[in-house]
Amino acid sequence: MKKILQIVEAVDFCYTIFMKKEISTESYKGVRDFYPEDMFVQNFIFSVWKSVAESFGYSQYDASVLEPAELYRAKSGEEIVGGQTYTFTDRGEREVTLRPEMTPTVARMVAGREHDLQFPLRWFSIPNLFRYEKPQRGRLREHWQLNVDIFGVESLDAEVEVISLASQIMKKFGASESDFVIKINSRKILNDLFAHFNLTDEQAQKVSKLIDKKEKIPAETFQASLEEVIGDKTAELISLLSDPTKLLNTLDRESQSVFDLTMLMEKLSRAGLQNVTFSPTLMRGFDYYTGIVFEVFDTHPENNRSVFGGGRYDDLLDIFGKRKIPAFGFGAGDVTARDFLETHNLLPTYRASADIFICTLKPELTADALALAEGLRALGVNTAVNLSAKKLGDQIKSSDKQKIPFTLVLGDDEIVSGLYPLKNLETGEEKKVKLEEILEIVKKI
Repeated sequence: MKKILQIVEAVDFCYTIFMKKEISTESYKGVRDFYPEDMFVQNFIFSVWKSVAESFGYSQYDASVLEPAELYRAKSGEEIVGGQTYTFTDRGEREVTLRPEMTPTVARMVAGREHDLQFPLRWFSIPNLFRYEKPQRGRLREHWQLNVDIFGVESLDAEVEVISLASQIMKKFGASESDFVIKINSRKILNDLFAHFNLTDEQAQKVSKLIDKKEKIPAETFQASLEEVIGDKTAELISLLSDPTKLLNTLDRESQSVFDLTMLMEKLSRAGLQNVTFSPTLMRGFDYYTGIVFEVFDTHPENNRSVFGGGRYDDLLDIFGKRKIPAFGFGAGDVTARDFLETHNLLPTYRASADIFICTLKPELTADALALAEGLRALGVNTAVNLSAKKLGDQIKSSDKQKIPFTLVLGDDEIVSGLYPLKNLETGEEKKVKLEEILEIVKKI
């Protein structure tokens, strides 16, 4: 019997091996692999985000990618959690969600230590986010996002600072002001507009959602949909939405909403931002924001879309039953950032992390090459060493394919003399140098 069982197990094992399908090399749908060339661009984006945020005095924070599912139910509702997030039950029977956004997390963190924190807070993070939705240009199931927020400032100075920071990011990427426009709107202005038309809360909610779709649907569809909600008021509303100056003139010029918008535009202009415009159809999740909203918009015809945006959300800590803390911020995704850079030919040119590749004339010199590499690294030169049995020409070709800018050939004569032939693979220039001269040469490019 024992022998029969062994035979059965052996047959089963062989069947499994031969019938098993090969595992695909494709990544999961809606996510990306980052090969070195891709990681080079990603690190460039992150470095710009980080350097600009820190230049404005913002401090970096982070948290786990896992959050209790109830955090998102309280903020966004069951529909979002059940249909657009990666939510599962862990081994402790707890419902857990891979974070789809950072705002609930930062709200939880601020609420948890609100009495210990010194306001105003200037915080930023670059979290990995997950959302189950149909992948499309500019939107994937996984991405990284810069979050910049200032907490504890009620005045428009918060808006000016954060929008200036957003503009500076675009310029640090290499963009000019003509490459993008900063669109601004105000929830309070739209509330005043709805009051002007005597809309009910239900009508205002429906009109808000329609305005949010205005630029994505045909004009006749937009008009017909509006007529179903507000009837004969449709023509005037469309006229006002199409003419920002007329809209502001129609509303009470003495109203706080119009005053705030006008003052913000003036402050941004004085801060040097000349590519700012009032856009009454800009919504950005109207229910979520409590005041000014903004959007950085690509002006290139091949990528005519929002790059990122944000706004004021003073009800940040409501779900925790805490006191109101005014907040203004934005989220900028790495996918749309890369699309912008690619569209405007602003992607950085890839180069390897190594500054120099040490080639060896014979395998016996590998130990000497490794010792030389240690000396170069001590000087601040990133150094890779040939560990193959390839011929010299193939070693140099390999270095060139890896985009390593310099090669150094090591032979017996070089070890004795202390002079090394250093070659710039881009220009073809070669000269013999001492060890201590190498750093200055390789860091010039």
